[in-house]
Order: sequence, then C-alpha cells, then structure tokens
Amino acid sequence: MSTARERILNAVRANQPASTPLPEIIIPASEIDLSTKFTETLNNIGGKVIAVNNYADILNYLEEATATRLLNISSIPELQQLRTLDHIPRMPHSLQDTELAIIKAKFGVAENGAVWITEDLLDQRVLPFICQHLMVVLDASSIVANMHQAYEKIGMESYGYGAFIAGPSKTADIEQSLVLGAHGSRSMTIFLINA
Repeated sequence: MSTARERILNAVRANQPASTPLPEIIIPASEIDLSTKFTETLNNIGGKVIAVNNYADILNYLEEATATRLLNISSIPELQQLRTLDHIPRMPHSLQDTELAIIKAKFGVAENGAVWITEDLLDQRVLPFICQHLMVVLDASSIVANMHQAYEKIGMESYGYGAFIAGPSKTADIEQSLVLGAHGSRSMTIFLINA
C-alpha cells in the first residue's frame, strides 16, 4: 500500500516537462583592454593592482612594502620564503592572527574585478577571508571580460570549493558610511603578471 507521500512523488515524476536545451548566449567580442578594465574596476571597489613581470618583482615589492614578520602565509611555491609557518593548521580558527595571505587565482573578471579561486590553490579555505591583508597573483592573459565568460570557463571543472573574490571586505550602514575590512580582509592587492 502506497503512502500519500509516494503517490505525490509518483505524480510529480509522471508529469515532468520535456527537457529543452539551454539557450545559446552569444557575447560579442570586447574591444577593451581587459587588463586595463580589470585594474580600473578593482581600484574603484577598494582594491589595488600592481603590474609585475615575474615572481622576483613580487618578492622585491613585498620586501620593501612589508617590514612586518607577523603571521604571513603563501600558498604559492615561488613565494614560500615569505611564510612564517612551517605548516598550515587544520583548525581554521588558528589562523585568526594571519596578517598577510598570498594566494594564486585561476582567472579574473574585468567587469567586476573578481578573481576565481578554488581549494587546490589554498592551504586552508578560510585563508582569503580571515587574513588582514590579501594578495593575489593573477596572470594577465587569464582575464575574461564578464561573468558569462567566467562561468563558461569554469564549465564542468571539478572542484570541491570555489569562490569569486572582488576587492576587500566592505559594509555600509544606512548613513552610507563605507567601512573596509569589516568582516574579511582589510585590503586586497592583485599582482598582475604580464606575459
């Protein structure tokens, strides 16, 4: 004897609409310089872009700009000498005192200044959000024009965790007072590596 639940579910299964293919979205080729647009957008939302040629330029910049030896974490093999931890703790809360996190992004989006990161690029998922200052290394040739192209690029990629991050953490109250770093990193710097 079937229950009311089974009868309802069987009725729903029997009355499914026919599958239709998703519409094709055609986006005209952009005439803008994607690196320039990405830089302008990120600057407008409180981030900073530094054009570099290689990892040596990044190291030179960081040696001059960051005299602090507080907790620094880099998940990029070429920048391991910046790390002040031998290993990343398993408990996310133990990273609460992280001053600087340096990670790599898969690609960037020019229209909103976002970067796409996945867990294979991170030592710990919470790292970009728990640190005081976030620095991201991005290949300039990997920038796409808009989110349509970003989702097309992600496609059916297999990943357990992924996030778009655009600029430092921001919040504003009803009086329109903007506060950076209220519930995430206080600053976001992108090192844009030009091929």
